[in-house]
Parts: sequence; structure tokens; C-alpha cells
Amino acid sequence: MPLDAVCLTALLNELAPALEGARIDKVQQPERDLLLLNVYTRSGARRLLISAGVGSARLHFTSERYENPDTPPMFCMLLRKHLTGARVISLEQPPYERLVLMKLAARDELGVETKKTLAVELMGRSSNVILADQSGNIVDCMRRADFGEGAYRRLLPGMLYRLPPRPEKPCFFELGSSERRELWERAGDVEMDRWLMDTFYGLSPLIARETAHRAGTAPALPAAMDALAESVRAGEFTPMLLTVDGKAPDVTFMRITQYGPAARCEERGSFSALLDECYAGRDRAERMRRAAHDTTKAVRTLRDRQARKLAQQREELKKTAGREELRRRGDLITANLWRAEKGMRTLVCEDYYSEGCPQVEILLDPMKTPQQNAAAAYREYKKAAAAERHLTGLIASGERQLDYLESVLDELSRAESEKDISEIRGELMDAGVLRAGRGAKQQRTKPRGPYRYLSSGGFEILAGRSNAQNDELTTKTARRGDIWLHTQKVHGSHVIIRTDGASVDERTLAEAAAIAAWHSQARDGGKVPVDYTEVRNVKKPSGALPGKVVYTNYRTLMAEADGELAARLAQK
Repeated sequence: MPLDAVCLTALLNELAPALEGARIDKVQQPERDLLLLNVYTRSGARRLLISAGVGSARLHFTSERYENPDTPPMFCMLLRKHLTGARVISLEQPPYERLVLMKLAARDELGVETKKTLAVELMGRSSNVILADQSGNIVDCMRRADFGEGAYRRLLPGMLYRLPPRPEKPCFFELGSSERRELWERAGDVEMDRWLMDTFYGLSPLIARETAHRAGTAPALPAAMDALAESVRAGEFTPMLLTVDGKAPDVTFMRITQYGPAARCEERGSFSALLDECYAGRDRAERMRRAAHDTTKAVRTLRDRQARKLAQQREELKKTAGREELRRRGDLITANLWRAEKGMRTLVCEDYYSEGCPQVEILLDPMKTPQQNAAAAYREYKKAAAAERHLTGLIASGERQLDYLESVLDELSRAESEKDISEIRGELMDAGVLRAGRGAKQQRTKPRGPYRYLSSGGFEILAGRSNAQNDELTTKTARRGDIWLHTQKVHGSHVIIRTDGASVDERTLAEAAAIAAWHSQARDGGKVPVDYTEVRNVKKPSGALPGKVVYTNYRTLMAEADGELAARLAQK
């Protein structure tokens, strides 16, 4: 759910003291709806995340890393001009509004100190980030709202910034106990949580349901409302991470009881840490889904097309299985030319290929001579034999191509950044699988390099991010005495243990095998066999597709993918 007004109040109770007097050092905009402010606070450098995304609007400190575009958006450039070097004076929240006003002191081009306001509106589909000058005029905003149909506010540069209009219904926390009780007595027979949402603003659906659940019965609702209001006024906020039936986690400021044993409610150290944990993984997955969408769709289309082509070729290959019957037919006609005449529709003769030489009936084309019927049977036989050879080669090549496309889809599913996806797309173009659009230039980014880990025994472990990087890792980076690992008969990364001539201990080998399983298609499949051998025993066949190798003199051990181990051993 979006960050509600009470959670925002609790969050600002944490952020305001930490940000007061902080200096903004850098402004970044990794995505259209996302801002990152690098700030120097009294306790050190922090990164403040501001998101105006639908369903993910929020404001908090973050430790998550984001990739910046090669060319900063115009709004980012404008914020850099106005906010770099500015100091935070205060953070203000209009009472129970999902809105934060960040008051700033900055200097203009002449060095004169000016006041600025960065308004962060966290209101669902209307979320926005607006920069206003000391006169209250809008300098610019993340989303401009013109005079188009459906625009309930006009947000354009030069216009006076006004706060969003307040809802017509009263705020739950601004009313007294008697006023809320009077409204409830006039409500009649209605559902309690629905009545709370329809009557007041300032409550999220989750808190309205929780209040109704704690009340239990209609006469007890006024007391439950009073308890909630008193708790919020007293600042009794606890950062809670809520997970219901394993679904995406949610955030709240109080313990939730309405779901019973189906929910897990865990306390966190701060609201910033809570929001970072709740949204980081969700946003990362969504970013990667969007970034990989076009490439994944293209590869999946090619994969499905290749699978259909293979099915057709296998069906055609089955038809060539009866070609020997055509040769026998030609031989029998040739051996019985003395019996056959032009115009005959059938030829009855002894089948000397079968035991006992039984009589068989062979169909003939009456428009052809017996010699022509025999020649036609031989031609069909040669055609079927040639088709078998050709189809066998095509099927073998198609199976390799299908296997390669499956491996690329596996890589795309495990990609962690847009650079990884760009590198995979470049690999596909180099392999001739994809082509750039007409007039389009493929922009190649510098590869990120392989995943790097340090084992408990002090050995460096490397894992490839793509098929092309797997080739680079195995054939160029690794030395002949290093240990090479790969999941058996499952798509995955090539993993290298850098030995530097030393003997590898069993624990390092087990950790490398777990990393190989983690970077494979068997990530969620329990224990899998992992083959390992020295790099000297791994060869890449001539003309093989990226990532394809053959290896000998290997051993196998069982390993299970372990993401926590990979995170612990990862070299930052």
C-alpha cells in the first residue's frame, strides 16, 4: 500500500532531526519517478530516496544502489543547478497529509542566499516532486499537470504552488471523541471498516480494518477509535513489517492482529530501514522486468519459433523412415519387368526380400512404363535419404540453438542490472540471433565484470554474468590449474576458483559449488549435481555458440543454491 499519513508522520519524526542542517552534495535521478539526494549529515554521508512512483511513493534513507542513465533527465539537471550545496532547514508535514515540505537554503548564481521548497507529494497516482522558489512560484516539477481533461490541479513552471485541496470529509485525528461517537451513532447499520473509510480521511484501509477488528462489535467501535487516536497523538509508533500468506510485505506503524496466524508481523529498527527493506527488492525486480522486457520478449519469441520448427522437422524426419520400402519397390519392379506392361495399375510378384517369397501387389502408375515406375521409386528413395541427412543436421543445429536461447532466458531472469541486460543483448547481436533496428546504433556499455567472491579459505571465486562472459572467464581469465565448476545438464554460469597453484580445501569447493548452483537455472530446485575439473580439461569447440564448452576428467558433487552464502562471500 502507499505510505499513509500516520506512517509518514512517524517517518518524519526520524528524518527531521537527522536531516536538519544537512548539506545536499549530489542529486541523481536513476528513473523517471525516483530521486536520490546524497546528503552530509551530522552523523555522516547518507542517501535520501524520494520516489513518486504509483504504488511506491515514499521518502527515506536507503543503502540500495541504483544505476544512473548516461544522460541525466532535464528535471535532474534543474535540481542539480538549484539544490547542489543547499542546506536543509526543516521538514514539514501539513497535519495528516501525505505531503512533505523540505525547506532549503541555497545560493543563486550571484552567491546570494535564497530559500527553496522541495514539495514531495506522496498521494498515489497524484504523487509528484515540485521545486518552488522563495516566492512560492513553481520552478519545475517531476510531473507537470496542464489544463487537460481530468487535471484537478495546475502544476506548471511559473505558477504559484498551492497545497493540494483537502478532502471534504473530516480528518479522523482532528476530531474529538464525542464528535466521532456522534457520527457513528448516526451511521446506522453499516460495516465498521467501510464506514471509517467513507467518513474520515487520514486512515488507510489497513488501519480502518484493524480498528474495526479490535472493536469486534459496533458498540465497542467508539472506544477502539479513541484508543487509536490517543496512540497516534502520543507518538506511539512502531515500525512493523507485515507479510500475509507469503505475499509482498507491507509497512505499518502498529502491530496488526486482524489476519491472525496467516500474517507475520515483525518489528524493525527504524522506519527508513523498514521502507528500504520492503520496497528495495520489489522495486529492483520491477526495474529489471521493465529493462529486460523487450529483450526477453524477443528471445522468447525466437525460442518458441525454434521449438515449432524443430517439431516440424522431427515430423518430416519420421516420414523418411520408410524409404527402404521405396528401394525394395524399385528392385521388385526391375526384377519383374518381363511381367509388367505400360498401362498396368498393379504388379503381382514374389517378394524375395521376405522369407518364403510371398506374393505381393505393387501399385503402378498406368501412365508410365515399368522402367519409369522403377526409376520413380528410386528417385523417391534417394530424395528421402537426402532429406534424412539434411534434416538430421538441421535438427542437431536447431537443438543447439534452442538450448542456447534457453540459456539466454535463464541469464535474463538472473540479471541484476541494466548493464547486464545490455551485455546480453550485445552478445545476442554478435551471435547473429538479434539484429539492431534499421538506423539504430547499439550502444555498448562497459561490462561489469564477473561476480567476485572470497571463500572461507581465502580463494577468489569468479562467476560469469552472461554466456559471452563465461567464455571470457574460462578461456582467457582462468589459468590452466584453476578449478572450473558448472551445474550438470542445467544452464548456469561458469564458476572459477583461482588457485594460484595451491590445493583447494573441501569447504572452498563446497562454497563454489553452492555459488554455481545459485547462478544457475536450478536456483530454486534444491540440491543439484555440480561438475568440477581443472580448466586445462575444458575446451571450447570450434564454431560453438557462446558459453558452450566440453570437459573431461571431471568429478561431481551435490550442492544446493545458497543466496545467503553468496551475499556473505561477495566482494564489494
